[in-house]
Amino acid sequence: MKYRFILTVLAAALAGCIQAFACTNLLVGKKASADGSTFVTYNMDNYGMFIRLKVTPGGTHAPGERAEVWDYDNHRLLGTIPQVPYTHRVTGYINDCQLSIVETTWVGREGQENPDGIIHYTALMQLALERASNAREAIAVMTGLVAEYGYASSGETFSIADPDEIWMLEMIGKGADEKGAVWVAVRIPDDCIAAHANQSRIHSLLGHGEMLCSPDVISYARKKGFFSGEDSEFDFCKAYSPTNFHMQRACEARVWSIFNRYRSDFGRYLATVDGFHLDDYEEMPLYVRPERKVSLQDAMDTMRDHYEGTPLDMTVDMSGGPWHSPYRPRPQEYEIDGETFFHERPIASQQSACVMVCQMRGYLPDDVGGVLWFGNDDAAMVAYTPVYCCTSEAPGCYDDPDASDVVFSWNSAFWVCNWVSNMVYPRFSVLYPALLKVRDQLQEGYLSAQEGIEKQALALQGQERRDFLTAYGKSCAAEMFSAWKELGVHLIVMFNDMALKPEEDGRFLTTPEGRGVAPLRNGYPEMYRDAIRTVTGGRYRKE
Repeated sequence: MKYRFILTVLAAALAGCIQAFACTNLLVGKKASADGSTFVTYNMDNYGMFIRLKVTPGGTHAPGERAEVWDYDNHRLLGTIPQVPYTHRVTGYINDCQLSIVETTWVGREGQENPDGIIHYTALMQLALERASNAREAIAVMTGLVAEYGYASSGETFSIADPDEIWMLEMIGKGADEKGAVWVAVRIPDDCIAAHANQSRIHSLLGHGEMLCSPDVISYARKKGFFSGEDSEFDFCKAYSPTNFHMQRACEARVWSIFNRYRSDFGRYLATVDGFHLDDYEEMPLYVRPERKVSLQDAMDTMRDHYEGTPLDMTVDMSGGPWHSPYRPRPQEYEIDGETFFHERPIASQQSACVMVCQMRGYLPDDVGGVLWFGNDDAAMVAYTPVYCCTSEAPGCYDDPDASDVVFSWNSAFWVCNWVSNMVYPRFSVLYPALLKVRDQLQEGYLSAQEGIEKQALALQGQERRDFLTAYGKSCAAEMFSAWKELGVHLIVMFNDMALKPEEDGRFLTTPEGRGVAPLRNGYPEMYRDAIRTVTGGRYRKE
C-alpha cells in the first residue's frame, strides 16, 4: 500500500472540530525504565493558557469543612463538596505519596457533558491527588466523585501512576439527563510503555491483565445507540469517541511518534495515522514493550519531538519558513480556493503552557523518590528543573504573583522562556543551536547531580530533609531562569537586524580595536530563494 503523505485533503475529511485542549502523555512502567522509576509525562497545551506551579499544603480538616471545586481552565468556582479529614500535599501534579495524575482531552460524542455537574476534570485530578495515596485509590476517588456530584467535562484520558503501578483511565459524561460518567481503566504492564494524545485509546475490554470499568459502560452505549453488537465486540473508543481525519493525523500520530522511538516495527502503522485510511487501517496497540529501557533523559526528550526523521518531519519543506522551523501558526486547518489544507501537529508545540516529567521511585522514601521535573513553555525550548514532591513552596520564577496571561513579568519563567522561544521560532535553524547548547548543559547538570543530591537528602531526617530538597529545587529553577535571561540577551545581539554576528565558544568575535567583526548577511536559504522566484515570477529578476 502506498502512503499518501501530502498536504491537501478533502474538506469532508476534516469534519471533526479542532479541540481546544491538546496535550500529550507518555507512561512508562517500572520494569520498562532504566532505573526502576515509573514515569508519566505531560505537555500541557492550549493557546492562551498561563500556568503557575502551585503547592497545596494539605493537612487535617475539621468536621463540616467544605472543599471548593474549581474549573481551573477557566478559573470558575463550580461549587463545594464535603472535605475529607486529611488531605495530602500536592505539588503541581504529584502528591507527597508519589502519586501523579496527568491527562489529555478528547471531547468524544456531542452532548455528553453534564451542565449541572460540578466535577471538572481539572478539579478531579486535584481532588484525587489530595485524597488518594496510590493509583488504585485515585481511580476509586475519581469515579466516586463524578458518580455523586456529576461530571462537568467531556471525554478525558487520565494517566494515573504511583511508584508501583501505572493506569490509564478513560471517562466521558452521561449528558444532561444523568449525573455520572462511563469509564474504563487499564493497568499498563510494568515492562511496557503507553501514550495518549487527545483521542480515546482503549478499544476492547478484553485481553488486559487488569481492567476496571463502570457497570454500565456497555449498556449505556447501547441505550444511546453508540453500540449494537455482542458484548465481546464492544470497543470503548469507537462507541464514545469515533475517529476522523484530525484524530488520526493530529492525535494518534503523536502516539505513533512516541512508540516509533522505542520500537523498530512501527513503520507498519503509518497508514493508521496518516488520516487517509479511516476505513482500512490497523489499530495501534494500547501499550508496547520498548526495545530498550527508557531513561529519565529519554522521557524528557520524547516530549520534545517534532516528527524528526519520519515521513511527517516538519523541518524539510518551505511550510516551516526560510529557516526550517517545526512550528506552525494556527489555525491548524485552512482553506485556499475551496480546498482544505493542514499543518502537522507535533508533540512539542508553541502552545504549551508547561511541560513536566513525573518521576516516582518505590525504592526511595516518598519525599526523595517523587520528583516533578518541570518547565514553563515548550518542552523543546526549556530545561526541566527538579521540584521534589515534599517541597514546601514552589520556586519563585514558577509562581510569580505579578504575572498573568496578559501581564508580562521579568520575574516569571513563563514569560522569560516564552520571550526566548518566540525569538527562536521564526529563525529556528539559525538560533536553535544556541538555545540547545544552554538547555542541554543545564539538563545534563541537573541529571548528573541527582544521585549526589539525593544521597545528601537521605542523610537528613524529617523537616530538615524537606527543607534541603525545597532549597535545592529553588536553586535549580533560579539558575535556569538566570541562564535563560542571559540567553535571550545573547540571541538579540546575535541576530540583530537579520544579520548574524560571528561567535566562537559563546563569545562574539571582535576586531583588534574591540569592535564586533562585520556580521554575516547570508539572506534566505537557497530553497526559499527558489520559492520566491517561483511565486513572484520576474518581479525581482535583475536583467
